[in-house]
Amino acid sequence: MRIISGKYRGMKLSEFQGSDIRPTADRVKESLFNIISSEVSGASVLDLFCGSGGLGLECLSRGALFVHFNDISADSLCVLRKNISRFNGENFRVTNLDYRACLERLTEKFSLIFVDPPYRTEAGAGALELIGAKEILKENGIAVYERDRAFTGEAKGLELFDERKYGITYLSFFRAANRA
Repeated sequence: MRIISGKYRGMKLSEFQGSDIRPTADRVKESLFNIISSEVSGASVLDLFCGSGGLGLECLSRGALFVHFNDISADSLCVLRKNISRFNGENFRVTNLDYRACLERLTEKFSLIFVDPPYRTEAGAGALELIGAKEILKENGIAVYERDRAFTGEAKGLELFDERKYGITYLSFFRAANRA
């Protein structure tokens, strides 16, 4: 895993050991950031299931103003802290909460939200429901849901506007539904 672009381009990131962890592959991350590239600079970002922080760190490298990293796993946050210690002077917050508790406690809105839970759970759908219900996504903001199958559900308050497949990985892109 590495930073693909921006001021930290090429920086190798610490990774998890073992096969239970699935960081976003560099090829998928590169495609994702090609799609959302115009949204990152100046953005406020929520990396909800951050793991080692690859997505949020990529945003900081590309000029995001702020990233909120969250994960329930203390092991994940240990790897994140190793990685983020090399990002001098960046604006970020780290929380160690269940995704529901994190979303319930938020008082700010975000331009970009990454929802990348372990594939074996349905936590992503629950997270999207809360994001829509609490209107956590800024107007014209984007929520990206990564999983191993196409999105077939409904996320009240959000609308699916694009979906891409890369090998076994699907990226589903959401915007806030018309709130009129």
